[in-house]
Amino acid sequence: MWEGIVNAYESYGRYLIKAIQNPFYNGLSPFYALIFLSLAVWILEILLPWRKEQKIIRKDFWLDAFYMFFNYFLFNLIIFAALSSTTAKLFEQSMTFIGLPKPPIFGFFREMALGWQFLLFFLISDFVQWCVHNALHRIPFLWRFHRVHHSVQEMGFAAHLRYHFMENVVYTIAKYVFLSYLFSFKLEYAFLLYTFTTLVGHLNHANLGWDYGWLKYIFNNPKMHIWHHAKDLPSEHPKGANFGLTLSIWDYLFKTAWIPKSGRDIALGFPDVEKFPEGFVEQQVEAFRPRNNS
Repeated sequence: MWEGIVNAYESYGRYLIKAIQNPFYNGLSPFYALIFLSLAVWILEILLPWRKEQKIIRKDFWLDAFYMFFNYFLFNLIIFAALSSTTAKLFEQSMTFIGLPKPPIFGFFREMALGWQFLLFFLISDFVQWCVHNALHRIPFLWRFHRVHHSVQEMGFAAHLRYHFMENVVYTIAKYVFLSYLFSFKLEYAFLLYTFTTLVGHLNHANLGWDYGWLKYIFNNPKMHIWHHAKDLPSEHPKGANFGLTLSIWDYLFKTAWIPKSGRDIALGFPDVEKFPEGFVEQQVEAFRPRNNS
């Protein structure tokens, strides 16, 4: 096990160094892809602001910028590279021990045309994340961690990636079970999808007043997602609404969509958000302290 952990760290460390040194590593380095997408959406915020009085360098701008790189890269290097590979092996061994077949369960998905694999991977992945996002709001223990994301009081593109590191663990385990253990998709261009979903996530949190017209029933958008961050929730959605990450279709299908009016100037956060710690370390620690599911 220890050898596997060491190899995982070394492998991810080499990958991260190459991604930083070479902007065109494996086509386009994910490190520079994140920077490019962030600058592009930030420029849109500056040119086409929805909340015109909001400053370009809004409240917690630099904190969210740090979260962005920490959750995308540093967390993997510090913790998750070893944790994910070890957990995957332990999970497969446990399933074999109790008599379940080795992964993938539905291996025939790997034989489908690449385009169909790409589409099914996208739909299943997004639905799994929608389910996890629901759970983050409804299970008190998970809400402690998700409160970090909802501590945003001024929305901007980088708020997309302000979340507690434990969310990485929860989402990745869920996606592993469904996308690797059950289906094991063979995706040669997964990075393109990863980049696309990052772009949509940035736009959802940006200071932009867009809903994409009729496409709002398919894709999540800034005018829809602002209500997910609303401080004051209605009685019909006491645990939140608009849980979609990239797609909005799940919220419309399962009746969790909620856009009562223009949300441009609504208060964001949760009750007593003003008392929530403002620093990165303090926010990580605060999430482990038992609290009421406010």
